[in-house]
Amino acid sequence: MKKPTVSIQELEQVHPYLPQACQQLEQGRISRREFLRTATLLGLSAGTAMVAAGCGAAATPPPTATPAPTATPAASTIQRGGTLRVASQVLPVSHPARFLRLSQSANQFRPVFEYLTVTNRDNITQPYMLDSWSTSDDLTTWTLNLRQNIAWTNGDPFTAEHVKFNFEQWLDPEIGSSIASSWAGFLTPAGVEVVDDYTVRLNLDQPLLAVPEIMSDYPSMVIHPSFDGDISSGDNPSTGPYTLDEYVLGSHARVVRRDDYWQVGQDGQPLPYLDAIEWRDLGPDQAEWISALTSGQVDTMFSPNIETVRTLQGNDNFYVLTTGTAQARVLRFQVDREPWTDNRYVQAVKMCQDRQEIMNIAGLGQGLLGYDTHVSPVHPEFAPMEVPEFNPAAARVLLESIGGREGRRLSLELTYGDSEPDTVAFAELLKENAAKAGITIILNPMPTSEYLSPSDEYPEGVWLGVPVGITPWAHRPLAVQVLPLAYTAGAVWNESHWVNEEFSNLLQQAQGTLDIEARRSIMAELQRIQSEEGSIGISWWLSSFAVINPGFQNVEAHPANYALWNEVWYDPARDPLT
Repeated sequence: MKKPTVSIQELEQVHPYLPQACQQLEQGRISRREFLRTATLLGLSAGTAMVAAGCGAAATPPPTATPAPTATPAASTIQRGGTLRVASQVLPVSHPARFLRLSQSANQFRPVFEYLTVTNRDNITQPYMLDSWSTSDDLTTWTLNLRQNIAWTNGDPFTAEHVKFNFEQWLDPEIGSSIASSWAGFLTPAGVEVVDDYTVRLNLDQPLLAVPEIMSDYPSMVIHPSFDGDISSGDNPSTGPYTLDEYVLGSHARVVRRDDYWQVGQDGQPLPYLDAIEWRDLGPDQAEWISALTSGQVDTMFSPNIETVRTLQGNDNFYVLTTGTAQARVLRFQVDREPWTDNRYVQAVKMCQDRQEIMNIAGLGQGLLGYDTHVSPVHPEFAPMEVPEFNPAAARVLLESIGGREGRRLSLELTYGDSEPDTVAFAELLKENAAKAGITIILNPMPTSEYLSPSDEYPEGVWLGVPVGITPWAHRPLAVQVLPLAYTAGAVWNESHWVNEEFSNLLQQAQGTLDIEARRSIMAELQRIQSEEGSIGISWWLSSFAVINPGFQNVEAHPANYALWNEVWYDPARDPLT
């Protein structure tokens, strides 16, 4: 059989940069994954991109090896029926554009409401509610082509007007969505143009390459124009394979199968295969979740932490799945508050991070070392750099050079959520090593739910208000997607209050640079600035885990902890607990 090919002319018709990317792949200057990601971003279908990737010889390895994603073996015959039970907190929610908590709440509504695009476990973004997209040569015009077979549960067809409505929600400052920061300076409501019933054109003010990824971010859930302000009400039309049956705060949530969903399974019938999914709130302590899992009360859990993985590894009753991510526990300093207005104090504390020890203990040796910049080796635009040195002796000398009593004796309070054992271990190790530099760290742990919620002292959220904290940050597929969320002027989540004009200008340039090698060159300087002059410390990048009863087939570990369960099925013969 003749091997399928894609011609240069076919690539040029999609976007003029694609032949150049193919040449870079062939010469080993970019990796196969980088090519696939760029090709699909520019509108090439995933299947055609895979064929086009054959233009390359051996793919260059990524700058740092990342764990390969794992999935449950899916050898059994697809079956219908069954209920997947999940240990997960059931938290207060309102508008999905304001989702927080590392996608925990988003996962409970993901089977009911959907997204224009989806980022898969390989960190490649593909059309979802969209059929396809295309972009202009200069990345300032994006044409979104909708699928024409999607209907809301109230019978309305999914149309371009609905997409326009959602963009208006995401961009509305009154809504206060985090992703408004991703669009800031690039897109306004006036730039969202309805071309026809199934086509939307985004007319950007500046080039932006992360458009598909922003539309896949967990607060970008698509809602009907009749949305009542509360996604948990059960009264809102939806497009997903399930409908919301119950949502009881602090207790449980349940979604049930819809019979007329637009996607079809491998058996020729509408998805999903399962009858229902239930989330059971057992509190924030994952020890309770483990007990429920091993006793057969639940089948899986949201984002198992490192202690859970340690406990369940080697237990034949469960699969433990993993993948590399850009998730991080971010040590951050509010640099508009003393003494952190002087970057030397920030640098001194960061020099007390023994990154390898922290990853070994807090992450069980799983993950990737960090560089004090919010750019991960998992990100395709990451520029290789040296890991900052662990040197408390140099930190002591630096503080002494500042002079004055405060320079000799630095003391700080470190606030963080204690629901994640890795965060607790990180804080304790930092305190221990900082003492070697003469730095006193007073630990202020609290439940993570409190850390991420408003308080009387910090009405916008404790994590946004404390001078020094450790904040859990979710995975985003691109660095140029996550950096605008927290490190630019006006960003909703700029918890460190750090703004650097040169950094911001470089970031804006990188956001509009399509060529992978050129963008990586920009990123090298951007990463250096943030590492040396910035407001954060990132000791290591986490691996993401999933734990699942083997009776449930086709489950994957996802770098952003997304629960993509439309095609999961239950085989009771493989359930060791029945």
